[in-house]
Amino acid sequence: MKAREAPADEPDDDDWFEPPTTEQDDTIEHSLFGEILDWMLAPLLLLWPMSIAITYLVAKGIANQPFDHALEDSVTVLTQQVKQADGAMLRRAPDKNSSNNNGRDLLRGDDVDTLYYLVVGPRGEYLAGDRDLPPPQDPDKYRSGMVLFRNDTIHGTPVRVAFSYLDIPADNDDEPHRALVQVAETLEKRAQLANEIIKGVILPQFIILPVILALVWFALARGLSPLAQLQERIRARPPDDLSPIESGQVPEEITPLVGSLNEMLARLSLSIDMQKRFIADAAHQMKTPLAGMRMQSELALRQTDHDEIHRSLLQLAKSSEAATRLVNQLLALARAENQPQAGTAFEPIELSELARGVVQDWVQASFAQHIDLGFEQPAYSIMISGNAMMLRELLSNLIDNALRYTPSGGSVTVRVRSTLELAILEVEDTGPGIAPAERAHVFERFYRILGSNVDGSGLGLAIVREIAQQHGAEVDIFNNPRAQSPKLPGTLLRLSIALLLPDAPEEDDITYG
Repeated sequence: MKAREAPADEPDDDDWFEPPTTEQDDTIEHSLFGEILDWMLAPLLLLWPMSIAITYLVAKGIANQPFDHALEDSVTVLTQQVKQADGAMLRRAPDKNSSNNNGRDLLRGDDVDTLYYLVVGPRGEYLAGDRDLPPPQDPDKYRSGMVLFRNDTIHGTPVRVAFSYLDIPADNDDEPHRALVQVAETLEKRAQLANEIIKGVILPQFIILPVILALVWFALARGLSPLAQLQERIRARPPDDLSPIESGQVPEEITPLVGSLNEMLARLSLSIDMQKRFIADAAHQMKTPLAGMRMQSELALRQTDHDEIHRSLLQLAKSSEAATRLVNQLLALARAENQPQAGTAFEPIELSELARGVVQDWVQASFAQHIDLGFEQPAYSIMISGNAMMLRELLSNLIDNALRYTPSGGSVTVRVRSTLELAILEVEDTGPGIAPAERAHVFERFYRILGSNVDGSGLGLAIVREIAQQHGAEVDIFNNPRAQSPKLPGTLLRLSIALLLPDAPEEDDITYG
């Protein structure tokens, strides 16, 4: 391929330490106690006026019953007198205001001033009572012999009227005619009784309601006390205590919350253990180049021969280069681990173009090692979704790893292709290869294959795995199917990632051993 120098466009390692600027949204704190109290008291306070209205209606119904029975009895008494005297006695009854009012004497004697009555003959003639008491509407729809009720007015005063029609025999064989008997009563006593009932029911509620509110407050505070106790238990724990919280002393409703906290503590403990192990391993790995740099610098200070000083400075430069590479890989690994999991920083990427740019960055290094670095790509576009900086870091580590383990005169090939649903990125070399038993371990941090004389930190493939996981991709290791020497079976590392636009033609999959 045609080699060219490509300017590095990756950000400085120091940029990774700059915290992202995010706008903090104003959050409103909610009180669980207050919210539950609102949901409990609001229906109570809303239903209380409704209960008063319903109680008033029921009280009016209860108050109407005895008065209606009394009116019914009065109508029955008057009806019997009309039947007995055939209306003669009532016909001779004087006016309502007369002291000799036989019809009124037949009514209740407690308070006749609130009572009105009217007797109308078979032909509609007035017989006795109060002429102003209106008759019922549509008399034909009422049956004779039954006492019925209606609400009406007399002299502008609302009254309750009980009335009954009775059959009066005719003088000849004609059909009998109907007479009308009515007794009316004003509503003052009914309203007074209903008010007394309401007072007897409502007044105790004004005493009971504050007691209910106090009991609800106390019960709610008592019910939420386990949350306060759990808070005190968590607050009393030492800062380094990440042991699970005991769930035996909390209510059943809080058990899922405690379980989630325990899961979070377990993940946090695992993360801290990994960080501690990572720091310990990094410190251990840094000791070797730093110790070599110190030894070579001290040796150079004691030397007087220019050749020996030059040799010590060369070793010092190699040690500093190894230390620099180790620090860069540590930063790359930390950057990959802290990348957001949800893919919010992902963007559409043309994989062939990205891979070509990374390969061009390593052309000069391959020339210096006398290794043939090649690149193969299809004629169509392969689009994926990802983070370009992270994917360049991944491919750079694969190429660096391949160049380090490929002997002089060998070859390294970077290949981009696709299947129906996957984009494939492959890096193959003609080095010593990776034994099948070692392939599961080479992705671990600081893992080095025994017997390897190649300088390295053991972080390159760990970075590759971390970035691949961030992109939902898979990394597989095979022998190089194009290797020509049994002693150098080579290695093929394949990255499989989902296509963003799976419109490329399908290629036949190749099975590698």
